[in-house]
Order: sequence, then C-alpha cells, then structure tokens
Amino acid sequence: MMQQVTHWLERDPDPRTRQELKKLIEQHNDLEIANRFSQRLEFGTAGLRGKVGAGPNRMNRLVIQETAAGLGHYLIKNIEQAKHRGVVIGYDGRIDSKQFAHDTASVLTALGIRVYLTHDVAATPIVAFGVKYLNAAAAVVVTASHNPPEYNGFKVYWENGAQIIPPHDSGIAEEISCAASMPIPSIPLKKAEQDALLLWLTEEYYQTYRQAVNHNPALISPTKPEPISIAYTAMHGVGANMAKALLSDAGFTSVYSVKEQEMPDGTFPTVNFPNPEETGAMDMVIALAKENNADIACANDPDADRFAVAALKHDGNYQMLTGDQVGTLFADYLLNKTQASKQLVGNTVVSSSLLEKIAHSHNANYYQTLTGFKWLTNVAMKNETTDKPFLFAYEEALGYTIGNTVWDKDGLSALVAFSQLTAELKSQGKTLWDQLENIYRQYGMYINSQHSTGLDPNAPPIGDKLRAEQPTHIAGRQVTEIDDLQRSIRYYADGRTSTIDLPPSDVLIYRLAGGAKVIVRPSGTEPKLKCYYEVVEAFNAQDTLSSAENRAELALDVLISEHQTSLGH
Repeated sequence: MMQQVTHWLERDPDPRTRQELKKLIEQHNDLEIANRFSQRLEFGTAGLRGKVGAGPNRMNRLVIQETAAGLGHYLIKNIEQAKHRGVVIGYDGRIDSKQFAHDTASVLTALGIRVYLTHDVAATPIVAFGVKYLNAAAAVVVTASHNPPEYNGFKVYWENGAQIIPPHDSGIAEEISCAASMPIPSIPLKKAEQDALLLWLTEEYYQTYRQAVNHNPALISPTKPEPISIAYTAMHGVGANMAKALLSDAGFTSVYSVKEQEMPDGTFPTVNFPNPEETGAMDMVIALAKENNADIACANDPDADRFAVAALKHDGNYQMLTGDQVGTLFADYLLNKTQASKQLVGNTVVSSSLLEKIAHSHNANYYQTLTGFKWLTNVAMKNETTDKPFLFAYEEALGYTIGNTVWDKDGLSALVAFSQLTAELKSQGKTLWDQLENIYRQYGMYINSQHSTGLDPNAPPIGDKLRAEQPTHIAGRQVTEIDDLQRSIRYYADGRTSTIDLPPSDVLIYRLAGGAKVIVRPSGTEPKLKCYYEVVEAFNAQDTLSSAENRAELALDVLISEHQTSLGH
C-alpha cells in the first residue's frame, strides 16, 4: 500500500492534500491510510460523492482530474462531435467546488473538448438546463447537494439533459480506472480561452434560464397572483438571487429572505445539516415567516435542486409538508390547471400511490420508476409523445420537475409553482391544508413514512435472507402481492406471477390488503436497510383532517413497529 501512497504523492497537484497525507504517514495512522487507499471512490449513476481529503477514496483535485479525464475519453468515444458540442460545467458554493470545476475544465479542454464554464456559482438546475440549450454532449455539476460541509461531489448529465443511467455510469467508471494510471492531460484556463476551447457562461446565460422558466407553460398564470407572503431561505446555498428574481417575475412582492443564510457559505454556519428534511434546518425561515405572518416558509437545499415548504395552519403555527404532500398538491393543481388529458405524470416506487389515483381521475398517463430522479426524467423522455406530453414528476425526497425546461429536479421553478398554487387557493378562500383535506376526502387518507436501520457490513446480503423467507402477512394484513424488482417478477397470493417492466434493482415491495404497502431496499451507499411504509385509511364524512390523520398515523405506527420486529431489529 505504501507504494500506492508514494505514487499518489507524486501525482497529487494540491499541496494541502499532499501535506495531509504526509502527516498521516508521520503519525503512523495506518488505519486511516488504509481507509483512504483500500478502494477508490465509486463512480455511479449519481457520479461521485464523498468526503474531501487525500487519497483515492476521497474527493480531491487528483480524483477530480482523473474523473474528468475518464469522462472526456468516454464522451469522445460515445457521442458524435463530442469535442465540438462540448461540456457545460458549473459548481456550488462549497469550499473546493470552484477549484474542482476549474480542474475539470482544464482536463477536458486539454482533450480538445469545448467547455462552457459558469463564471460564478450556479444552481444545479441552471447548469442542467444548459445541456439542451447549448446542445452540449454532457454537463458536470460540482456539488454535494445537501450533504454535510466535509463532502463534495461530481454529478454528470448526458446529452439528453438528464442525469446518467446505465450503461454510461459503468462505462465512465472504466475510463476513470484507465485514466488513474496514465499522465493527466491539463492546460491552463487562460490558454484554453485563447484556443477558443473555453467559453464563459456569464450573467446573460443565467438570465436565459430565468426567461425559460418564465415561459414554461405550466408556470404562466393569466391572472395577477393573489397577494401572499413568502419567507425563503437558500440555506447557505446558491439559490437566493435566482429564487427572488423568479418570484418577482411571477408577481410576488412580499418575499422575505433569511439574510444569515442568503449568501453561499460552504461551512453552513447556522445549520447542523444543510438538508431541509433534517430537524432544525428550517427553524430560521419558519421564525422569519412567523415574524411576517407569511403564508408559506420555503427553502431550497444548497444547490437549489430540492424544494421544501412549511405552511401556516389555522392555529398560527407552521407545519412542514412532506415531499409526498407537496407532490400531491402539485399534481392536483397542475392537472386541474391544464385540463388536457393524456399528459404524463410520474413518481418513484417509494413515493405515494396517491399520484396514480389523481392521474387516472384526470385521464392522465401515470408512470412509475426506480428511486432516483435520473429514472423519472429518462423514462419521461422515452414515454413522451406529441399526444402524451410530459407535465410533472416528483420523488418523496423533495424533488420536483414541472415541464421539460430542465430534465432534472428543479427547486427554483418548484418554488414559483408552489407559490402560484398557494396564491390560487387563497383567492378561493382556501389554505393548503384545506386543499389537502379535499384531496384526501376524494381519494382516501394516504400517509407515508421511511425507517432506516443499520446493518452489519460483514453480514450476508439481507435481500437474499428476505427472499428466502417471504411473509404471507405483515402486521395482521394479508400480503396480496410481492414485487421482486431484482428478479423483475410480481408474485400474487394465489400463486400467479407476472413480469415487471423496471430495470433490476435490489428492492422488495409488499402490497397489503386495504391498500397498505411496505418497500424494503438496502442502501446503495452505506450498510443500511431502508424501509418505506404507506397506509391508506378511509376519510369518513364526520372526519376532520386531524382525526383522519391521527387514525392513519396510528395504523402506520403499528405497521412499522410490527414489520421492524419481524425483521429482527
């Protein structure tokens, strides 16, 4: 291993990480050195993501340069005119992101590939938008999204504007492995600019994204929005300027931004974890909302591809809406607004089943994919036709895309659309909670939850164990169907089987009598078992939203408790 370490020190262009590694050697910290050199940070469909530091199992300048070289070689081999079409590169506000983006540009231009590089930090959807707009061969966003400050990432988009899916992930990974043993091509950005290989994406480009969002048919409102008040936070990320501009364009004048969290800051000083889903992350924007009696308290995550919202309740407090509740409200609003049938809407297997019911009631086309937004947009493109235009997709982890301006989740356009939705309801004398109650009265009370459990990393794959011991009942409810996505087979309680049209994945879905659902999947990035639960309860005429919710939550608690016990956790 020390030979590997020495080789690394010879190649590493960064004095900081070289010094970090030398210190570990001096301290004889063999365990930490082994952790960093025993494997390479894995490149997958989400690109790269990991802690920043020295060694091949960390994010650093050398890993970025090797990754960029591998990506460049793969693009040249697999996309016609890749060099001429070029690659869009942008980055978030994390400490190393600008350097990593510039390193990527230096390597790609050295390979003769044109690069469109953002002149400043940019929200992920603004960069993803550039692929189709500039007819580029690919895009790279240097971001770790909502991960803690010590992380960074390298996200890749294909020529269709969506995140990469197989086989491109493994193809790029192979090229990275080759690049890691070869000299790294690199030229200074100044020279790349002189050679017309580097073009800067200036403020004019950002404004092109802004205009494209403003012209998205699903976001065009014929009437002036009802005056509503919006509290907003960028969560120390890169969304604030564009978020405020888009809200202003849409006619919203009462927008309050959390000043302490408005500017990009990769140390995220005011939040323990820069993820709107985490407890406490929304505290400052909710406090600002209370101070100004705002209708909604909204957040983007640090790269502004996710959107979160807390809404004012009748008692004066604010409550977070779940990703599924936001998705449900969006679907109801957009399908009612457009009035066109046959439109395409979708969500993932771990998101609420309610979307399918809403879609069918509007004569829309519903589709379902594996977890991950890359699947939602790639499948949408595959299924979309002139008679069946794509309208909307979401995943429960706060990701939404409306229309095809960006073929990825876009927290900025979602912020505008949700503000318009809230304003329309207010003009009818309704709140978001009133509308959710109306939807639940029509379709039933749908409640979803997630539960993660740590696994022994050395134990045999838990999926194998679960497949060997399939239950007939869970929490007293009969299992009516089992979807085994790894085998692409649906098993019915009466012994019949049918095939499932989804890519193979280590996921088991148990459908239960009464509409409940349990989904089990091992995490792809850590030794954890992720379980997703859904119960559907009747919404009786005498029920209030609160009473129906309480009854459904009780049923959900029983389901989770008994299922977790059956797993032996």
